[in-house]
Amino acid sequence: MKELSIFIDESGDFGEYAPHSPYYIITMIFHNQDESIQSSINKLNQELSYLNLDNLCIHTGPIIRREGVYESMSVKERHHIFNKMVAFIRQINIRYKCFSIEKRNISDVVEATGRLSKQISQFIREHYTEFLSFDVVKIYYDNGQIEVSKILSSVFNALLPNPVFRKVMPVEYKLFQAADLLCTIELVKLKIKNNMFSKSEIAFFGNIRDLKKNYIKPLSKKEWQ
Repeated sequence: MKELSIFIDESGDFGEYAPHSPYYIITMIFHNQDESIQSSINKLNQELSYLNLDNLCIHTGPIIRREGVYESMSVKERHHIFNKMVAFIRQINIRYKCFSIEKRNISDVVEATGRLSKQISQFIREHYTEFLSFDVVKIYYDNGQIEVSKILSSVFNALLPNPVFRKVMPVEYKLFQAADLLCTIELVKLKIKNNMFSKSEIAFFGNIRDLKKNYIKPLSKKEWQ
């Protein structure tokens, strides 16, 4: 059986526009299960273990903002964790795609879900033959927001023959954590474009040129066009 796994994370909320939450982003990582990534997962877990961070769920937003388990860590320590996840993404055979809306231009949750559904549907149609080449398409999501669950259910059930949905715990899947990082990078890209780079992002990433060179450009090579 040829299987495509899709790991999905989101950034933002479906509430009204606010300066601290200007966008809503859905990020999907696509992994052909014929391409094993277990050795890369083992390597990442081992490297985290060396840092006394066994079973760490890498959550990129809190790393940047110095929140939760990262609160007492220095910038250097947080960079170390962030860079290990970036290296993991770069070395494995996956693709990703981000779908986003700017909430400033959205009137309500119905319009927001409609626009995102349209973007995702268009993407699937553009790559329909490739999606159909898999016997099974499994969608992994943590059911974090009911609106996203509804979008995924309606779009994938409408366009694909027999999609399978799996609820996940983020700590259990490195690809879900990778989707979280790529979602954050997409948010940063949108903020740079609209001159909305935050103080915490400046403190973590430094200047925009290095951010683009070290993270945005290398990771963009994994994007499914």
